[in-house]
Amino acid sequence: MENNELQESKELDESIVSGMWAHIKKYAKKAGIELIKNVLILYYAWPDASIADKAVILGAITYFISPLDVIPDALPVVGFSDDLGVVSAAVAKIRLTCSQAAITKAEEKCKEWFA
Repeated sequence: MENNELQESKELDESIVSGMWAHIKKYAKKAGIELIKNVLILYYAWPDASIADKAVILGAITYFISPLDVIPDALPVVGFSDDLGVVSAAVAKIRLTCSQAAITKAEEKCKEWFA
């Protein structure tokens, strides 16, 4: 995506979104509520994010869905630790400008899924 496209985009690229939902569906229980909640915070924060925050969000979600990880997701116990680190760092970066609505949506979705 070019800078202008990234800035004006109110939605993430469809291939990223479909990959994210597929990854969540397949690995939510293994990945854990904290990682999934943070991925969803990034997803819901996208429409109102600055261009710099969108770049951070795009990078973190892409890392989450990528099969090429520092620590392969298939490894028991530690498989998602690198994903959690990357995604948590991204949430920490955007948290000051992220809307409470995005955080609330993510928390509600996790309560629904992990109840």
